[in-house]
Amino acid sequence: MINMWTMPAFMNRMMVRRSLTFITGLVECLCFAGVVFGWASLVFVLKTEGYFSSLCVNSTGVNATQDLDCSGQDEQLSLVFPIASFLFAFLTLPNGFLFDRFGTTVARLFGIFLYTTGTLMLAFSTAALSNLLFPALSLLAAGGNFFLLTNMQIGNLFGSRRSTVITLYNGAVDSSSVIFLVIKVLYEAGVSLLAPFLFLSACSVIHLLRTFFLMPRGHIPYLMPDDYTYGITCGKSRTISLEQITANGNAQTTTEEVEDISVKQEKSFRECLMSRFFVWHVVWLSVMQLRHFLFIGTLNPMLQRLTAGEPSLVNQYINAFAITQLCGVLCAPWNGLIMDRHKGKPRAAGESEQEADLRASVLSLFLTALQCLVFSVCATIPNLPLQYFTFVMQVINRSFLYGGNAAFVSVAFPSRHFGTLYGLVMALAAVFSLLQYACFALVNGPLDGDPLYVNIGLTLLTLLAFIHPLSVFMHCRRLASQRAINAFS
Repeated sequence: MINMWTMPAFMNRMMVRRSLTFITGLVECLCFAGVVFGWASLVFVLKTEGYFSSLCVNSTGVNATQDLDCSGQDEQLSLVFPIASFLFAFLTLPNGFLFDRFGTTVARLFGIFLYTTGTLMLAFSTAALSNLLFPALSLLAAGGNFFLLTNMQIGNLFGSRRSTVITLYNGAVDSSSVIFLVIKVLYEAGVSLLAPFLFLSACSVIHLLRTFFLMPRGHIPYLMPDDYTYGITCGKSRTISLEQITANGNAQTTTEEVEDISVKQEKSFRECLMSRFFVWHVVWLSVMQLRHFLFIGTLNPMLQRLTAGEPSLVNQYINAFAITQLCGVLCAPWNGLIMDRHKGKPRAAGESEQEADLRASVLSLFLTALQCLVFSVCATIPNLPLQYFTFVMQVINRSFLYGGNAAFVSVAFPSRHFGTLYGLVMALAAVFSLLQYACFALVNGPLDGDPLYVNIGLTLLTLLAFIHPLSVFMHCRRLASQRAINAFS
């Protein structure tokens, strides 16, 4: 039992632990969770190493050392990222279920195993074993997804800054794509691919230490009790439940009883699934994610086209794109601050915490859709210097998109369904992103390599994303009107 004398020391220890959890979680997301999204940098190295070079042929169809047609090599390499990016999103559903059902420790141990296997495959892959790229990048995506999923709950430790932490971690995932740029720079300096990927494998020791010492075995609750603790301690690891004494000193209600009452008042999983919020949120994420996946997957061929195949120019723009990705961790928290801006301010009479959160999310949802529209228009215009601005808009929008997605699911639906609902949203959006294969086929076939009309179509498709913030805004307005009516009745 914690008494008034031991409580300050307990709180100080927990503040230190929460700070370490936050910082190490940020580093984990920044350096590991989303490295697959740096594919544009890695593919440059893989082509130099000769991966899938056997698909390069001369005009007579015989392998040669000059005047090669390497379109077959480009097509094969262009398939690796779509598969990995699809799995990163789609596997969030089984990963989320595993996380909800078995807790943080089990989910993270499985994720660490997948991630380590993927890095080892990349470390020992060669041009002769080019097909290892497919399972290796897929395992990296699946393992990285576990890192993000289990770290997002850390936002619950920081109450009024919950959305800011969630969006910051998602932005860090975007920025982690710079790891492949670092590998590219090391490769150009004479370091083989073996060393950096073995180093990433060895870092699994750090992930294990975080799992046991700085993460909960189960889940971090929201709203979180003041006396909540987690991780392995020198003594007995436990979550202490203080008795909350009412004013008359007779009735006693434990935190578990309060949680039981709140659970009974929450929406069921089926009700969440059938809600208008869920449907339009899936549409909102799907159309914008498709735009981003197609842009990243076709970036190298697009730059080849705009630079007339000049290798130095392609390398320059690839590096510029990779460097801008690092800024995702700086852009994402602004979205969280937008969603948390009402925290600490008095709410309207009768307004619930969830309603205030939803009202604050409208601006975030709208700005994200607007950013995507601007990004898509810039990507559509076949002007090479303009692509610098396209890169900037892409990283800003991507950081807003995934951070806002996770933050909205966390405020719009019960926390006990977060892992499964978040996973289902990502999985459905991933299925929708399979349309990128049809887009690739259309560009490489009837359109003869010119993506202009596909880009125009995707730009028009992004207009659907504006329906979601409008729907949430109308919902909050109806609730406000209902409160006003009740106040005068």
